[in-house]
Amino acid sequence: MSILLALFPLDVVLLPGVPLPLHIFEPRYKEMISECLAQEKPFGVVRVKEEGVAEIGCTAEIITVTKKYPDGRMDIVTEGRERFEVMHMDQERSFLRAEVLYLRDEPSVATSAEIEQALKLHAEIMGLAGAAPEKAAEIDRSRLSFHLVGSLPLDLDFKQTLLGMKSESERVQAIISYFETILPGLRRAMQARKRAGGNGHVH
Repeated sequence: MSILLALFPLDVVLLPGVPLPLHIFEPRYKEMISECLAQEKPFGVVRVKEEGVAEIGCTAEIITVTKKYPDGRMDIVTEGRERFEVMHMDQERSFLRAEVLYLRDEPSVATSAEIEQALKLHAEIMGLAGAAPEKAAEIDRSRLSFHLVGSLPLDLDFKQTLLGMKSESERVQAIISYFETILPGLRRAMQARKRAGGNGHVH
């Protein structure tokens, strides 16, 4: 018996360990989330694409309900847990469900040099964005790649690709090359802003 997982198609890519706050207002999703809460079950977040939904998604565990409205709407905070591949869609309910296959990582870890490089590039991007870099000691090394990407508003195609990768070393290498690709543009944008006096006006 394969497990049917309730699906929430969204224009986001949820990654393991990354928080995702949601406002639930559609009747079918109010029903779905109420069921998940009652049964203490996760639901799956899949990225919406023009031709349907992405094949690889991530389960979301409901951490807390921050607000309930009189009309049944609610604000919840979820967190990404496990990656899955959609095997078969089920449309018997008002919301989508799917038979899924959970993905497991191959046991290959990133080298300490790769991890250091990824952390260094991430810290520079955070700095350019005006955010404080994170303390490396507080990051779960086995999920470093998801953590580094989850904290930045990056391209969804890149996040989706990362979600489907089978090992941490593969993901860390992909992140390093992606960060190295986007950094020059970020640095230029930052310098241009500084030259403009930081207030957007040309003197």
